[in-house]
This record gives sequence, structure tokens and C-alpha cells, in this order.
Amino acid sequence: MTEDQNLLQLSAIFGALGSTTRLRIIEIIRKTERPLHIKAVAQMLKRDYAAVYRHIGVLENCGLIGVYEVGRSRVIYLKKAELVKECVGIVQKMLLTC
Repeated sequence: MTEDQNLLQLSAIFGALGSTTRLRIIEIIRKTERPLHIKAVAQMLKRDYAAVYRHIGVLENCGLIGVYEVGRSRVIYLKKAELVKECVGIVQKMLLTC
């Protein structure tokens, strides 16, 4: 992978995390530590299913979450959960020192 490709992927991840709704989705999955139906996440956020689904598409495209089907429902899970937890911890430390 070239440096430019690496920067593009990094930019996609930071862009995906630039939305409070997407950060909330990540936090919900991270805290429950188990896969969740998209409908359940939409209900927790008190948001429309379609809007949440679009946010999940952004997170999936950059590789932060995975989506699979269970019957007619879609379930999401956090990819590389330990790394995501570590990243959240680092950013929280940065906030405390600013």
C-alpha cells in the first residue's frame, strides 16, 4: 500500500468518526460488547432506521464495523474492538490534557 492510499484510508476513518451520530453508534456497540440489530440501535438513538442505516454504511465502508444478515434483519458488530477501545481512550486522554 502506498503512502497516498494509506492517507486516503486514514482520512476515511477520521471522516467517519467526524459525526456525533456515528460516534454514538460506535459507543453503543462498544459498550454492549455484542452484535446489535440496526433497528435496536435506531431505537436507542431515537432516530429513523434509514438515517441510522446510512451512517452504518459509512462506518462499514471504512472498515470500523461489520454487517451481516440474520433472517430479514441486519446485525452490526465492531471490527477490531480492542483497537477501537484503545483509540477512544487515547482521544479521551487528549481531551483531558487540552
